[in-house]
This record gives sequence, C-alpha cells and structure tokens, in this order.
Amino acid sequence: MRHNKKFNHLSRKKAHRDSLLANLTVALIMHKRIFTTLAKAKALRVYAEPLINRAKEDTMNNRRVVFSYLQNKDAVTELFREISQKIAERPGGYTRILKTGNRLGDNAKTCFIELVDYNENMLKEKAGKKTTRTRRSRKSTAKAAEAPAAEAPATEAPKAEEPKAE
Repeated sequence: MRHNKKFNHLSRKKAHRDSLLANLTVALIMHKRIFTTLAKAKALRVYAEPLINRAKEDTMNNRRVVFSYLQNKDAVTELFREISQKIAERPGGYTRILKTGNRLGDNAKTCFIELVDYNENMLKEKAGKKTTRTRRSRKSTAKAAEAPAAEAPATEAPKAEEPKAE
C-alpha cells in the first residue's frame, strides 16, 4: 500500500532524487534565486523550507541536522548566519515560484524559485502599497444613490428663486 506517499518522484530513484534536491537547495541558499523546471521547484519547496525553518534557532543540533541533508559547510554557514536573520519574524513561506513559460527544447514548464526576502523589486512594491480595505454593503450604496437625487432638486430650487428676487 502507498499510504501518505504523495510526492513527485521526478523519474529518479531515492538516492538520485535526494542528491538532486540537496544540490538544488545548496544552489538556492548560495544564489538566492535559481532557474529550473516547475516540477523540480515544487519538489524543492517541500524539501528546502523545513531546512530553512530550522535555521531560525541556531543550535548545534539544528546545524548538524541541516548539514546531514545538504553536505555543504558553506551553505550551512550562509543559511544560519545571513538567511536566518532575514527570516526571523516570517512564520513560513520562505520561497516564491515565478513561472517563466516553456523551455524551447522539450517544452517543459520552467520557473524561477527564489527566497522571498531577497527579491528587492518585490519588497519595494510591497512597501509602496497601502493595505487599507473597505467593506461594501448595500446600505451604504443605497444611501449614496439617494443623497445625490435629494440634493439635486434642492440646489435647483434656490436658483429658480433668485431671478424672481431681482
């Protein structure tokens, strides 16, 4: 039976898939953005986000657990020093997938996967927007529709009276 085994095997055996995802995670940590296929990016998100989440708490055990997955000292150091500071208050969702279309050779869906806190263009747009939301109801629109109708005759009546006074 295959209970709770719902993940993309990426047409690879387990050892090959684990090394592929570890290498993609190292590249993502070192470069902050990588270009890959959509299927690999979705599998990478499931693999990398728990490791990034462990970097919030800098303990020897967390470093050893992350190193057992990645096998790269530079990536572990980068993750626990710089990336952990930027994601300290973020509750989750450390990566973003941006679709870029299809590849010319085999028509595979391609995308960017990036660390959310490192895309300066998106951060500038987010800071510029105001997040005020208003609720609309039928009562306010009904009052707004009645108010101009009621005001229009009131403004016309004094104009008609003024020429009579002169």
